[in-house]
Amino acid sequence: MRFKQALALFAIALWWGSLTAIGFIVVPMLFAHLATPAVAGTMAAKLFTAQSWVSIGCALVLLLSTSNRAATPVPPAPAAIFFIVTGLLLALLGEYAVAPRIVARENLKLWHAVGSGMYLLQWLCAAALLWRQARLQASRQGAP
Repeated sequence: MRFKQALALFAIALWWGSLTAIGFIVVPMLFAHLATPAVAGTMAAKLFTAQSWVSIGCALVLLLSTSNRAATPVPPAPAAIFFIVTGLLLALLGEYAVAPRIVARENLKLWHAVGSGMYLLQWLCAAALLWRQARLQASRQGAP
């Protein structure tokens, strides 16, 4: 496996895995085990900010790995670029448009629902990329 392909696979796996761990395991555990929802919410906000930066970094690595199409044996499909850019935009919007409203407790129910929906969509984008990359790697190695 070439370095660029391995780096892309690592970035996709890190993106999807970190979204999964933070959003579906760690944050629910915070609300289940910390003393008050306010304390859990404060910690969750910090974790989601860190997750946003992981997402942004992974998406940028993926965009850079697709930038030199002549050097890649198989150019990235437009669908892959779509999922990368969409996931990146969802991370940026979540961090800079939605999170400040949640932290300010501005129409909390609405903004929490919007943020959760955007997080789920970002998770689906990363999952689609991981699925696609795994199938691509398997086809290159001759697996069915």
